[in-house]
Amino acid sequence: MVRAHSGPLPPEGLTARADTDTTPPPPQQPEPGYGYPQQAPPPQPDPGYGYPQQAPDPGYGYPPGAHPGPQGPGGQPPATPQQPYGYPAQPPTQPQQPYGAGYQQPAQPPYGYPQQQPYGGYQQPATAAAPAVGQGGGRKLSAQLQIVIAAVVAVVLIIGAGIWYAGSGDGGGKADESKGTGGASQGADGGTGGSQGIGGDGKEKAGGNTHAKPAFQLDVPKVPDTTPVAGSWVTDKVFVKTGVNSVVGYDLDKGTVAWTLPLTGQVCGASRHMTADHKVPILFEASKRVAPRYYKECTEVGVVDLDTGKLVWSTSVTGGAAGDGKVRFGEVTLSGKTVAAGGLDGGAAFDVANGNPRWKPQANDQGCYDMGYGGGEGLVAVRKCGSYDAQYVMIQNLDPVSGAPLSQFKMPTGVKYASVVSTRPLVVAADVGDSAGDGSGISDFFSLDEKTGKLKAKITADADQYAARCRSTKVEACTQALVGNGRLYVPTEEHEGASGEFGDETNEVIGFDLATGRTVPEKADAGDKYTLIPLRMDGGDLIAYKEPPYDKGGQIVSIHGGTMKETLLLENPSDKVNREKENSFSINGAEFLYEDGRLFISSVNVSKTRESASAYDKRYLAVAYSTKG
Repeated sequence: MVRAHSGPLPPEGLTARADTDTTPPPPQQPEPGYGYPQQAPPPQPDPGYGYPQQAPDPGYGYPPGAHPGPQGPGGQPPATPQQPYGYPAQPPTQPQQPYGAGYQQPAQPPYGYPQQQPYGGYQQPATAAAPAVGQGGGRKLSAQLQIVIAAVVAVVLIIGAGIWYAGSGDGGGKADESKGTGGASQGADGGTGGSQGIGGDGKEKAGGNTHAKPAFQLDVPKVPDTTPVAGSWVTDKVFVKTGVNSVVGYDLDKGTVAWTLPLTGQVCGASRHMTADHKVPILFEASKRVAPRYYKECTEVGVVDLDTGKLVWSTSVTGGAAGDGKVRFGEVTLSGKTVAAGGLDGGAAFDVANGNPRWKPQANDQGCYDMGYGGGEGLVAVRKCGSYDAQYVMIQNLDPVSGAPLSQFKMPTGVKYASVVSTRPLVVAADVGDSAGDGSGISDFFSLDEKTGKLKAKITADADQYAARCRSTKVEACTQALVGNGRLYVPTEEHEGASGEFGDETNEVIGFDLATGRTVPEKADAGDKYTLIPLRMDGGDLIAYKEPPYDKGGQIVSIHGGTMKETLLLENPSDKVNREKENSFSINGAEFLYEDGRLFISSVNVSKTRESASAYDKRYLAVAYSTKG
């Protein structure tokens, strides 16, 4: 079945795919921006005896107080002190021009409040408190109206200050008994209501022994030059790793080869998702790499059975920008019964059971193509549309079988690429206007309603404060950013520890409420000389790797998704030999897998080994540690 893509449309409308009978819902009437008060709040009671007159400075991972601070000489505010690591950035003193033409942005609310102007191109309806604004600017506001607006902003600021100061762990709102995403309690506004009912349901539990022993190591295979080997998976039977023109399964405890799957060429893309019966999609080259041109076009799509080591099916497609040639893909993912691959030539999808095509790129796709897809619980396409000098990016939540768009969101001007952090709930990361400046590929996270395509919250990720990363040209290649419990969890950058000594760096993991964009009170501290690296969700809990100091082995911990309390699951040996093995892998150049008391660390690229390399310089394809036995 051929999937005909929608063209460059205004974000209010959806166009059904030509190969489906799906009739999209009518455009929804936009609502006022999140954070805009619906009615005046009730009078606040007088604070009781002992209530602090000023909010104390919070610790790492907390936003600064939004309450008015003391005034300096002459009634002027005192100089703002430098914020410690973990603080979200203070809003600018001058309002920034919102995305899209024709808007006037009101006074900036405290950090964590979503922008009042909704994104995606839809217009906010005019009300008595917000007269229509023209392209060149709005009408001059009356004095009475200015007073009303000032009062509203003041109320928002006061409410924000109270929420930030609250330390009771209720996330700023009383939770009801309803269940949200990941079992999180939800408040009346749809946000997670603190830590109650969140987390604690992960399957990874601390055993009687947390001290790991080295299980096995895999040496780097012979390669002519730098070769991609991204892709590793764990089942209850084998650890599976991409090799040279092959995929190989190894015994979990001994590292002996259980099976080898030869391929026509090198694996050039691998899904992070697998089916319940351990089948996983991969991309590979049609022929082996031969000097002097090592790179081959990535055109073959296949599904590997990780239990048996068999290639269930493989295929390629033509069309789109490739014309009569094979379509080249850059990445592949899985959602339900659909395998989806995307790239500069466009996107295609296949039935996971037999490889039958669900859709493929069209020769004339009205100026749009699918750069790639995010998989997992949903299937989300990142589409680039428009002419070269007026391109924009569209996020589309798709029906995985038909490819029909269920909703869509137009990314702000200045976004060239976007990465899908999670498909359900839908969270997208982007570097707006190349403003991140640190190579992380992230300046902002966008929390979207996958049913309507509306923006719920925009979360600014200051590059100097947060350490999550996305490969900007890849759709599903984000690390150190996890979504669960209605929250986005990210680590802070490393900063000086409590002792202030050299090498005493540490960090935290903090959470943002996806409904409001605000930070939650709870955080996880790595502890001095350790750095927390979030790996994956385990039910409502987080599994994280703790990068160790020079004289210790790394750790795997489970972090309760609500209280953010840590439980040690595994600690690697600290002797010199094993420290050198573990430290031979870089955090951003390796894959970390933890399952049931076993830790596997593997490379994503390997190079030709130098004969003169010392033991310290030795590199490995993979190493494994285990608490078993």
